[in-house]
Amino acid sequence: MSEERPFARIRAASGSIGQGTFLMEHDDPKSVVRALRTGLDLGLKHVDTAELYGGGRVEELVAEALAGRRDEAFVVSKVMPHNASYAGTLAACEKSLRLLRMDYLDGYLLHWPGAHPLEETLRAFEELVRAGKIRWYGVSNFDASELGEAIRIAGPGRIACNQILYHLGERSSENEVIPFCEANDIAVVGYTPFGRAAFPPRKGGAVLERLAAARGVTPRQLALAYLTRRPSLFAIPKASEPSHVEENARAGELVLTPAELLEVETAFPRGAPRRGVARI
Repeated sequence: MSEERPFARIRAASGSIGQGTFLMEHDDPKSVVRALRTGLDLGLKHVDTAELYGGGRVEELVAEALAGRRDEAFVVSKVMPHNASYAGTLAACEKSLRLLRMDYLDGYLLHWPGAHPLEETLRAFEELVRAGKIRWYGVSNFDASELGEAIRIAGPGRIACNQILYHLGERSSENEVIPFCEANDIAVVGYTPFGRAAFPPRKGGAVLERLAAARGVTPRQLALAYLTRRPSLFAIPKASEPSHVEENARAGELVLTPAELLEVETAFPRGAPRRGVARI
Protein backbone atom coordinates (compact mmCIF):
# COMPACT_ATOMS: atom_id res chain seq x y z
CA MET A 1 0.00 0.00 0.00
CA SER A 2 1.35 3.41 -0.93
CA GLU A 3 2.34 5.72 1.90
CA GLU A 4 0.34 8.46 0.15
CA ARG A 5 -3.08 8.68 1.78
CA PRO A 6 -5.71 7.94 -0.87
CA PHE A 7 -8.32 10.50 0.05
CA ALA A 8 -5.74 13.23 0.45
CA ARG A 9 -4.81 12.54 -3.16
CA ILE A 10 -8.43 12.54 -4.25
CA ARG A 11 -9.15 15.82 -2.49
CA ALA A 12 -6.09 17.42 -4.08
CA ALA A 13 -7.00 16.11 -7.52
CA SER A 14 -10.77 16.46 -7.65
CA GLY A 15 -12.12 17.93 -4.45
CA SER A 16 -14.18 16.44 -1.67
CA ILE A 17 -17.37 15.51 -3.52
CA GLY A 18 -17.85 12.20 -5.27
CA GLN A 19 -20.68 10.11 -6.70
CA GLY A 20 -22.77 7.63 -4.73
CA THR A 21 -24.77 4.87 -6.43
CA PHE A 22 -27.07 3.50 -3.72
CA LEU A 23 -30.48 2.43 -5.17
CA MET A 24 -29.47 3.32 -8.75
CA GLU A 25 -30.82 -0.05 -9.86
CA HIS A 26 -34.27 1.60 -9.63
CA ASP A 27 -33.33 4.51 -11.92
CA ASP A 28 -33.30 4.74 -15.69
CA PRO A 29 -30.07 2.99 -16.76
CA LYS A 30 -29.30 5.42 -19.58
CA SER A 31 -29.72 8.38 -17.27
CA VAL A 32 -27.50 6.74 -14.65
CA VAL A 33 -24.72 6.18 -17.16
CA ARG A 34 -25.00 9.75 -18.44
CA ALA A 35 -24.95 11.10 -14.90
CA LEU A 36 -21.85 9.15 -13.89
CA ARG A 37 -20.05 10.19 -17.05
CA THR A 38 -21.05 13.81 -16.48
CA GLY A 39 -19.55 13.54 -13.01
CA LEU A 40 -16.26 12.36 -14.46
CA ASP A 41 -16.34 15.23 -16.95
CA LEU A 42 -16.72 17.64 -14.01
CA GLY A 43 -13.95 16.05 -11.96
CA LEU A 44 -16.08 13.96 -9.58
CA LYS A 45 -13.64 11.04 -9.73
CA HIS A 46 -14.66 9.22 -6.55
CA VAL A 47 -17.33 6.68 -7.59
CA ASP A 48 -18.74 4.57 -4.75
CA THR A 49 -20.68 1.34 -5.20
CA ALA A 50 -21.17 -2.03 -3.48
CA GLU A 51 -22.02 -5.64 -4.18
CA LEU A 52 -25.22 -5.04 -2.19
CA TYR A 53 -26.60 -2.47 -4.61
CA GLY A 54 -29.08 -4.21 -6.86
CA GLY A 55 -27.34 -7.53 -6.26
CA GLY A 56 -24.51 -6.42 -8.55
CA ARG A 57 -26.65 -4.57 -11.07
CA VAL A 58 -25.28 -1.19 -10.01
CA GLU A 59 -21.70 -2.40 -10.40
CA GLU A 60 -22.62 -3.31 -13.98
CA LEU A 61 -23.98 0.22 -14.55
CA VAL A 62 -20.76 1.67 -13.17
CA ALA A 63 -18.82 -0.56 -15.55
CA GLU A 64 -20.78 0.79 -18.49
CA ALA A 65 -20.33 4.39 -17.40
CA LEU A 66 -16.58 4.04 -16.85
CA ALA A 67 -15.85 2.00 -19.96
CA GLY A 68 -12.72 3.45 -21.53
CA ARG A 69 -12.32 5.92 -18.64
CA ARG A 70 -11.07 3.74 -15.80
CA ASP A 71 -7.94 5.81 -15.25
CA GLU A 72 -10.05 8.92 -14.62
CA ALA A 73 -11.91 7.42 -11.66
CA PHE A 74 -11.27 6.43 -8.05
CA VAL A 75 -13.57 3.41 -7.70
CA VAL A 76 -14.69 2.01 -4.35
CA SER A 77 -16.83 -1.06 -3.70
CA LYS A 78 -17.88 -2.90 -0.55
CA VAL A 79 -18.18 -6.46 0.67
CA MET A 80 -21.30 -7.43 2.63
CA PRO A 81 -20.67 -8.65 6.18
CA HIS A 82 -22.08 -12.14 5.59
CA ASN A 83 -19.52 -12.60 2.80
CA ALA A 84 -16.62 -11.17 4.82
CA SER A 85 -14.79 -14.32 5.87
CA TYR A 86 -11.26 -14.60 4.52
CA ALA A 87 -12.24 -16.74 1.54
CA GLY A 88 -15.57 -14.98 1.13
CA THR A 89 -13.95 -11.56 0.93
CA LEU A 90 -11.53 -12.73 -1.75
CA ALA A 91 -14.38 -14.24 -3.76
CA ALA A 92 -16.62 -11.18 -3.34
CA CYS A 93 -13.86 -8.90 -4.57
CA GLU A 94 -13.28 -11.06 -7.63
CA LYS A 95 -17.00 -10.96 -8.41
CA SER A 96 -17.13 -7.17 -8.06
CA LEU A 97 -14.12 -6.81 -10.33
CA ARG A 98 -15.77 -9.04 -12.90
CA LEU A 99 -19.02 -7.05 -12.83
CA LEU A 100 -17.16 -3.75 -12.91
CA ARG A 101 -14.93 -5.03 -15.73
CA MET A 102 -11.85 -3.79 -13.91
CA ASP A 103 -8.51 -5.25 -12.92
CA TYR A 104 -8.38 -3.47 -9.57
CA LEU A 105 -10.34 -1.31 -7.13
CA ASP A 106 -8.96 1.88 -5.65
CA GLY A 107 -10.76 1.18 -2.39
CA TYR A 108 -12.56 -1.82 -0.88
CA LEU A 109 -14.63 -1.57 2.30
CA LEU A 110 -16.39 -3.81 4.78
CA HIS A 111 -19.97 -2.54 4.45
CA TRP A 112 -20.73 -2.77 8.18
CA PRO A 113 -19.52 -4.86 11.13
CA GLY A 114 -20.71 -8.42 10.97
CA ALA A 115 -20.38 -11.89 12.47
CA HIS A 116 -17.16 -12.93 10.74
CA PRO A 117 -14.03 -12.10 12.75
CA LEU A 118 -12.61 -8.78 11.63
CA GLU A 119 -9.17 -10.41 11.57
CA GLU A 120 -10.31 -12.58 8.63
CA THR A 121 -11.68 -9.67 6.65
CA LEU A 122 -8.61 -7.51 7.15
CA ARG A 123 -6.29 -10.42 6.35
CA ALA A 124 -8.16 -10.83 3.07
CA PHE A 125 -7.88 -7.09 2.39
CA GLU A 126 -4.13 -7.27 2.89
CA GLU A 127 -3.91 -10.23 0.52
CA LEU A 128 -5.91 -8.31 -2.08
CA VAL A 129 -3.48 -5.39 -1.75
CA ARG A 130 -0.51 -7.75 -2.23
CA ALA A 131 -2.20 -9.27 -5.28
CA GLY A 132 -2.83 -5.86 -6.83
CA LYS A 133 -6.60 -6.33 -6.74
CA ILE A 134 -7.18 -3.31 -4.47
CA ARG A 135 -5.04 -0.29 -3.69
CA TRP A 136 -6.44 0.66 -0.27
CA TYR A 137 -9.09 -0.63 2.10
CA GLY A 138 -11.40 0.73 4.75
CA VAL A 139 -14.65 0.23 6.59
CA SER A 140 -18.18 1.57 6.66
CA ASN A 141 -20.64 2.19 9.50
CA PHE A 142 -17.98 1.69 12.21
CA ASP A 143 -18.13 3.53 15.52
CA ALA A 144 -15.03 4.72 17.39
CA SER A 145 -14.54 1.52 19.38
CA GLU A 146 -14.90 -0.62 16.25
CA LEU A 147 -12.41 1.60 14.44
CA GLY A 148 -10.01 1.19 17.35
CA GLU A 149 -10.25 -2.58 17.01
CA ALA A 150 -9.65 -2.36 13.25
CA ILE A 151 -6.52 -0.29 13.84
CA ARG A 152 -5.32 -2.74 16.49
CA ILE A 153 -5.61 -5.58 13.99
CA ALA A 154 -4.43 -3.88 10.82
CA GLY A 155 -1.93 -1.46 12.33
CA PRO A 156 -1.72 2.33 12.12
CA GLY A 157 -2.19 3.91 8.72
CA ARG A 158 -3.90 0.92 7.13
CA ILE A 159 -7.57 1.92 7.42
CA ALA A 160 -8.04 4.51 4.67
CA CYS A 161 -11.60 5.62 5.41
CA ASN A 162 -14.79 5.12 7.36
CA GLN A 163 -17.97 5.63 5.36
CA ILE A 164 -20.85 6.83 7.55
CA LEU A 165 -24.31 8.36 7.38
CA TYR A 166 -23.71 12.11 7.63
CA HIS A 167 -26.13 14.91 6.84
CA LEU A 168 -27.35 18.09 8.49
CA GLY A 169 -30.02 16.24 10.43
CA GLU A 170 -27.59 13.54 11.57
CA ARG A 171 -24.45 15.10 13.03
CA SER A 172 -24.05 12.80 16.04
CA SER A 173 -20.90 11.33 14.49
CA GLU A 174 -19.19 14.66 15.23
CA ASN A 175 -19.16 13.73 18.93
CA GLU A 176 -16.84 10.72 18.74
CA VAL A 177 -16.51 9.07 15.34
CA ILE A 178 -15.27 12.01 13.27
CA PRO A 179 -12.78 13.21 15.92
CA PHE A 180 -11.45 9.64 16.20
CA CYS A 181 -11.05 9.40 12.43
CA GLU A 182 -9.27 12.74 12.26
CA ALA A 183 -6.93 11.79 15.10
CA ASN A 184 -6.00 8.59 13.25
CA ASP A 185 -5.74 9.98 9.70
CA ILE A 186 -8.87 8.15 8.54
CA ALA A 187 -10.97 9.90 5.92
CA VAL A 188 -14.68 10.33 6.70
CA VAL A 189 -16.89 9.64 3.68
CA GLY A 190 -20.44 10.80 4.31
CA TYR A 191 -23.19 8.96 2.48
CA THR A 192 -26.78 10.19 1.97
CA PRO A 193 -25.70 13.82 2.58
CA PHE A 194 -29.21 15.15 1.95
CA GLY A 195 -30.92 12.64 4.24
CA ARG A 196 -33.85 10.46 3.24
CA ALA A 197 -36.68 12.93 3.96
CA ALA A 198 -37.65 16.09 2.10
CA PHE A 199 -34.88 18.56 1.39
CA PRO A 200 -34.43 21.25 2.58
CA PRO A 201 -35.60 19.81 5.89
CA ARG A 202 -38.52 21.49 7.59
CA LYS A 203 -36.52 22.19 10.74
CA GLY A 204 -33.66 24.53 9.91
CA GLY A 205 -34.55 24.66 6.23
CA ALA A 206 -35.39 28.35 6.25
CA VAL A 207 -31.91 29.19 7.53
CA LEU A 208 -30.35 27.01 4.85
CA GLU A 209 -32.43 28.66 2.12
CA ARG A 210 -31.60 32.16 3.36
CA LEU A 211 -27.87 31.48 3.49
CA ALA A 212 -27.93 29.83 0.07
CA ALA A 213 -29.83 32.72 -1.51
CA ALA A 214 -27.36 35.21 -0.08
CA ARG A 215 -24.48 33.33 -1.68
CA GLY A 216 -26.28 32.71 -4.98
CA VAL A 217 -26.17 28.93 -4.57
CA THR A 218 -28.71 26.19 -3.91
CA PRO A 219 -29.51 24.76 -0.46
CA ARG A 220 -28.00 21.44 -1.57
CA GLN A 221 -24.77 23.13 -2.54
CA LEU A 222 -24.59 24.93 0.78
CA ALA A 223 -25.26 21.69 2.66
CA LEU A 224 -22.50 19.89 0.76
CA ALA A 225 -20.10 22.75 1.48
CA TYR A 226 -20.83 22.38 5.19
CA LEU A 227 -20.49 18.60 5.19
CA THR A 228 -17.08 18.79 3.46
CA ARG A 229 -15.82 21.82 5.37
CA ARG A 230 -12.66 20.14 6.70
CA PRO A 231 -9.94 18.21 4.82
CA SER A 232 -10.99 14.93 6.45
CA LEU A 233 -14.60 15.16 5.23
CA PHE A 234 -15.93 13.83 1.92
CA ALA A 235 -19.44 13.38 0.56
CA ILE A 236 -20.83 10.95 -2.02
CA PRO A 237 -24.28 12.25 -3.01
CA LYS A 238 -26.27 10.04 -5.33
CA ALA A 239 -27.42 11.77 -8.51
CA SER A 240 -28.97 9.82 -11.36
CA GLU A 241 -29.66 12.93 -13.47
CA PRO A 242 -26.86 14.92 -15.12
CA SER A 243 -28.36 18.21 -13.92
CA HIS A 244 -28.14 17.05 -10.30
CA VAL A 245 -24.53 16.00 -10.83
CA GLU A 246 -23.71 19.45 -12.15
CA GLU A 247 -25.32 21.04 -9.08
CA ASN A 248 -23.29 18.81 -6.77
CA ALA A 249 -20.05 19.50 -8.59
CA ARG A 250 -20.42 23.26 -8.25
CA ALA A 251 -20.64 22.87 -4.47
CA GLY A 252 -16.97 21.91 -4.42
CA GLU A 253 -16.03 25.53 -5.12
CA LEU A 254 -18.00 26.91 -2.15
CA VAL A 255 -16.18 27.77 1.09
CA LEU A 256 -18.39 28.88 3.97
CA THR A 257 -17.42 31.71 6.29
CA PRO A 258 -17.13 31.17 10.06
CA ALA A 259 -20.41 33.09 10.50
CA GLU A 260 -22.19 30.85 7.99
CA LEU A 261 -20.81 27.72 9.61
CA LEU A 262 -22.09 28.88 12.98
CA GLU A 263 -25.56 29.59 11.59
CA VAL A 264 -25.76 26.11 10.04
CA GLU A 265 -24.58 24.46 13.24
CA THR A 266 -27.12 26.41 15.28
CA ALA A 267 -29.97 25.54 12.91
CA PHE A 268 -29.00 21.86 12.82
CA PRO A 269 -27.78 20.90 16.32
CA ARG A 270 -25.25 18.12 16.66
CA GLY A 271 -27.21 16.24 19.25
CA ALA A 272 -26.00 14.04 22.10
CA PRO A 273 -23.49 11.23 21.70
CA ARG A 274 -25.10 7.97 20.72
CA ARG A 275 -24.16 4.33 21.02
CA GLY A 276 -22.87 3.05 17.71
CA VAL A 277 -23.44 4.98 14.49
CA ALA A 278 -26.62 6.02 12.73
CA ARG A 279 -27.53 4.03 9.62
CA ILE A 280 -30.21 4.22 6.99
